[in-house]
Amino acid sequence: MTTTLEQFFKISARGSSIGREVRGGAVTFLTMAYIIVLNPIVLSGVADKDGNFLGGGADKGAGFATIAAVTALVAGLLTILMGVVANFPLALATGLGLNAFVAYSVASQMSWADAMGLVVLEGLIILLLVLTGFRKAVFDAVPRQLKTAIAVGIGLFITFIGLVDAGFVRTSGLAAPPVQLGIGGNLAGWPVVVFVVGLLTMIALYTRGVPGAILIGIVATTILAGVVQAFVDLPAGNGDPTSKGWNLNVPSWPSSIVAKPDFSLLGDFSLFGSFERAGFVTAALLVFTLLLADFFDTMGTMTAIGAEAGLNDADGTPEGAQKILVVDSIAAAAGGAAGISSNTSYIESASGVGDGARTGLASVVTGVLFLLSTFASPLVEHIPSEATVPALVLVGFLMMSQVKHIDWDDAEIAIPAFLTIVLMPFTYSITAGIGAGFVSYVVIKAVKGKASVVHPLLWVIAAFFIVYFAIDPISRTLS
Repeated sequence: MTTTLEQFFKISARGSSIGREVRGGAVTFLTMAYIIVLNPIVLSGVADKDGNFLGGGADKGAGFATIAAVTALVAGLLTILMGVVANFPLALATGLGLNAFVAYSVASQMSWADAMGLVVLEGLIILLLVLTGFRKAVFDAVPRQLKTAIAVGIGLFITFIGLVDAGFVRTSGLAAPPVQLGIGGNLAGWPVVVFVVGLLTMIALYTRGVPGAILIGIVATTILAGVVQAFVDLPAGNGDPTSKGWNLNVPSWPSSIVAKPDFSLLGDFSLFGSFERAGFVTAALLVFTLLLADFFDTMGTMTAIGAEAGLNDADGTPEGAQKILVVDSIAAAAGGAAGISSNTSYIESASGVGDGARTGLASVVTGVLFLLSTFASPLVEHIPSEATVPALVLVGFLMMSQVKHIDWDDAEIAIPAFLTIVLMPFTYSITAGIGAGFVSYVVIKAVKGKASVVHPLLWVIAAFFIVYFAIDPISRTLS
């Protein structure tokens, strides 16, 4: 058995050992297992255009455990696939930022099944781009610094979501200011205290380099929430901006820790329903936006992991790059087909690589741990959002740190990047941020007499976004 593993995964050839691979795979799981809790937080609390919640019908949060179970199942299967097919220490799960886009920008315009159908289409298109070699053409069309701005903007967006879900930032109910600190400009209620303590705990663990800092922080904060609830017995606030209760789930000890997982979301998608509900232009732009964010995140992630593991060639291309991209493309489509949003490669895999992982065996270990976690889904129904959303803030910081790669002295790229970044949280729309960045970039280059440097594909994309922004007056004119 040992010899077979050595030969299949080339463990010795990469300077590793079975022990190091197992340890590295476990560390990666601990570092990114928070997605099992965070994905339901993002997806279960947002209604689609028909007023239905993912996996829960008309009941907000009712699909929490189901989303958690399917999230862990798909992450486990695809991470194992990455390890076996690509032999690369890279784990996959539902993409943070991507799931927020699906929840807040896609599902709001159609049903959840339609939205997941768009995710499937996006994954299939990426797979086609990878297999045909068109990937490079798409990659070259968008300036690198605009790609960076997209990641930064999504980071700010999920940070804002975290602060709002925690009750740290709330709507004021006034024209100005539209949002404020807590209630009436003051932090109020024990749940907010739990959030603050949780955030500070995660920050402390992260800055000390503790593996699994986010997961440990979630567990510790959940315990704190349970202690607080035992003394003060607060109700659920159910999104009321004036409530001092728990935002969604009331912390309590579940009647059972292990249960048969509910996988009823599997296959809950409509491949082309979105084009009828939202219109061809809107649906096409949403697919492209998903494709852009998913595709370039993967490129950057696999290159970074390969560099840390010493698996990149002289040109900076990871060993087995084509296989990595194929598996990642399948993951995007599989996430939509499973009803839990696009799955993508996780930069948190770097934690396992830092602990010694060098081969796909580490990914297999991570995947197996994800599969085992599907049986613990009842636990997540009793974890309050105040214990989990601090992770959104911390992950937002990690994504925001890329802002240093933007040349702020060059207005031709800095202004489009700025608009991309700020409009995502300010409009609560990732699509709006990306569209503003693309359109402003093309316009600036045109008025500066540099239209020829803009990739032809970017002109087409910008034109689509102009139609997207003006869809209401255009529709009124045509009607």
